[in-house]
Amino acid sequence: MAGEIGLVGGEEFRVRCEGMDREIMRSSGEQPAKVLIIPTAAVTGPAKAANDGVVHFGSLGGDSSQLMVLDRKQADDEDFIRPVSETDVVYFTGGSPDHLLEVLKGSKLLETILATVERGAVLAGSSAGAMVMGSYMRRPRSGGWVEALGLVPEVVVLPHHEDRKPEEVSRELTGDAPSGLTFLGIDARTGCLGRPGGWRVVGSGNVTVYRDGEWAVYPSGQALPADV
Repeated sequence: MAGEIGLVGGEEFRVRCEGMDREIMRSSGEQPAKVLIIPTAAVTGPAKAANDGVVHFGSLGGDSSQLMVLDRKQADDEDFIRPVSETDVVYFTGGSPDHLLEVLKGSKLLETILATVERGAVLAGSSAGAMVMGSYMRRPRSGGWVEALGLVPEVVVLPHHEDRKPEEVSRELTGDAPSGLTFLGIDARTGCLGRPGGWRVVGSGNVTVYRDGEWAVYPSGQALPADV
């Protein structure tokens, strides 16, 4: 991918997200960046989620708008999703990762997003929006594991990680998670921004990297290991 990816740990569009989100816009290389908020995952309140994103990025100097893709029919409607090809930052809100994965997988929307990223746009997602980008994700209700989109290969995103104890998480992952993967425990209002092999931590918290029964914590401003 030519453009960067932003994996955000949750609580998007709030106080202490400002620096992270300015960096997401800067990484698109455009000023002002055109930011497109897509609230597909926000099944209980997509209009509010989209509006919150538009207002937030607008207050930071972005040229922000929303695209209300709520189901698979809309995700396959080329006319409906046309704005994606003209944006600099595509941002998926949090919500239901299961619904978001079902709508995105194999869709024209995903195909268009990937083509836009190849031209230099940034693809960002918070919580559910970040979870679906990895190779696998843990279903919130059942706790089981399911294959995700694989946009970030061999990586699993664990959002809302700020209140978790690494030793407990490590034991859980050793017990039931797919093997051979890197797990990114990303705090709320914090993100990994970059590409495989070139991630940096942005935002107000930490990212905890779990591999092979071990873990390491990386604060904002630090780079993750080059083999992630």
